[in-house]
Amino acid sequence: MRSFQFTHAITRKPAPSILQGLRAVDTGNPDLGLMQTHHHDYIAALRSTGATVVELDPLDGFPDSVFVEDTALCLPAGAIVMRPGAPSRLGEAAEMEPHLRALYTEVRRIEAADSFIEGGDILVTETEILVGRSARTNGPGIAELTHKVEGWGLSVREVFTPPGVLHFKTDCSLLDAETILSTRRLDDSGCFKGYRVIHTAEGEEAAANTIRFNGLVLMPAGFARTRDLLDRAGFTVREIGNSECAKLDGGMSCLSLRFTPA
Repeated sequence: MRSFQFTHAITRKPAPSILQGLRAVDTGNPDLGLMQTHHHDYIAALRSTGATVVELDPLDGFPDSVFVEDTALCLPAGAIVMRPGAPSRLGEAAEMEPHLRALYTEVRRIEAADSFIEGGDILVTETEILVGRSARTNGPGIAELTHKVEGWGLSVREVFTPPGVLHFKTDCSLLDAETILSTRRLDDSGCFKGYRVIHTAEGEEAAANTIRFNGLVLMPAGFARTRDLLDRAGFTVREIGNSECAKLDGGMSCLSLRFTPA
């Protein structure tokens, strides 16, 4: 299952400059020490599945660089370097590119000056790539991505991120080949027609951003009713502290690039 079985992940340690990270709503600065502890637990969970985890050094010049998912889309046939929609994050993608070239034979780039697209808006399933248009991902970016993945066996389908939600995957995640975890507000748009959908518990919408990584579903700690829903559905859940990343609109998927290089 190419959409959730992986041999590799890339992560990046949080930098002290994370205190200047972007946030939609200011709920206070993250505690760097606690974030580092959570990050360590996250990496340990990935490694527990047998995957190789590349842990990159902090980039103090880029406060949000711990959120590596936004810099690239990693597919079985190759990787595509993104063009983030936040101007302060444009350099992060360039920093990631050489690490991808060390693992992939095929690396492409989103290049047009009017194209913006971030990995947090991209959900890859077994049959398609869903890309949510948002404040960080625009129409030209989606069009360029569609062109870049031609010949790689996956079609691109544009969907729409709910108003006030930073990224498409803030409100959804893939659980298996047929199953999506989603908030009701996103599922009500009809974008998951044909999939089995499990809704987050009422009031636990922040639990929607999980990751399926090999045999585990990694989800943020503190959402017991949603965790119990996933347990009853037969998934093996590992809870990871996310209180500090959440202050910067970050979640489980944001913290890694997950792939099996060709």
